[in-house]
Amino acid sequence: MSLGEVMLRLDPGDERIATTRHFRVWEGGGEYNVARGLRRCFGMETAIITALADNPVGRLVEDLMLQGGVSLNYLRWVPYDGVGRTVRNGLNFTERGFGVRAAVGCSDRGHTAVSQLKPGDIDWEQVFSKDGARWFHTGGIFTALSETTPLVAQEGMEAAKRAGTVISYDLNYRASLWKSIGGKTKAQEVNRKLAPMIDVMIGNEEDFTAALGFSVSGLDEQHSKLESENFKKMIDAVVKEYPSMSVIATTLRHAKTASVNDWGALCYCDRKFYEAPKRDNLGIYDRVGGGDSFASGLIYGFLSGKDPQWSVECGAAHGALAMTTPGDTTMATLGEVLQAMTARTARIER
Repeated sequence: MSLGEVMLRLDPGDERIATTRHFRVWEGGGEYNVARGLRRCFGMETAIITALADNPVGRLVEDLMLQGGVSLNYLRWVPYDGVGRTVRNGLNFTERGFGVRAAVGCSDRGHTAVSQLKPGDIDWEQVFSKDGARWFHTGGIFTALSETTPLVAQEGMEAAKRAGTVISYDLNYRASLWKSIGGKTKAQEVNRKLAPMIDVMIGNEEDFTAALGFSVSGLDEQHSKLESENFKKMIDAVVKEYPSMSVIATTLRHAKTASVNDWGALCYCDRKFYEAPKRDNLGIYDRVGGGDSFASGLIYGFLSGKDPQWSVECGAAHGALAMTTPGDTTMATLGEVLQAMTARTARIER
């Protein structure tokens, strides 16, 4: 079960947002991408708790989600006022980047339907006690949308705790979402309040520093490279402050260019560290959603009863594959993930 916003992504392909005359559309959103990956790649039953304005754009997002197979039983439709003065659907314009030109995102998501969710809107008893959701996932993108969304996340986490449901949270710090409502200070206030309830925390080095206030040595000036040993020191500090976290996981990415990254992953579980083999010079087609696909692979491993080493390797392989195709969401199959976990080449399949 994921809680979060689902936007319409407008993709200019090989062109640029400011000069293109054509956009391809996808659905996407940090928390939703995890549920979709678990459904489409790993064959698990998933659902999304979200809201859309009831107009043709919202119906387009619905149609895209239906193709993704994620249950929409908890989708809330909000009446549209005709022009979007009071409620609307989120748009996300995203360039993939190439070579020295980095990927660029431009969001248009103020006053969206999901940002107006408030405590009491969701029947959490139905979600956890009656429908039996085993895993609840949300993150720092949803909680940055408004003053009420952190309260909704907190309400959901409290209900999940009562039901014995596993709670995962992807910090997913986005400076653009926080800058007009208090910046890093506000992000840390929100995330530190939720952190004690989280079982599985996911995030990269910027997430833990900006969104939780932990520091780590060994970063270069652009925060673009992080060695696993330095991150282990930060995780030790996180666990000391939040002992309720049984799993902490991160991707380890060095973006050499927009098209070539070094890619790896690290997982802390049961007081031990587990690391996926690093992929040097990984070719990137579209980097958006790589971290979400890592999260879905990791969660699949734990939900399937696999050990932490298998789970982090599954997440790393799935994230790597997701970045070879366009759009926010995965196009990989379970067979491809299993092959990528064991093979270091990409020989043709006949």
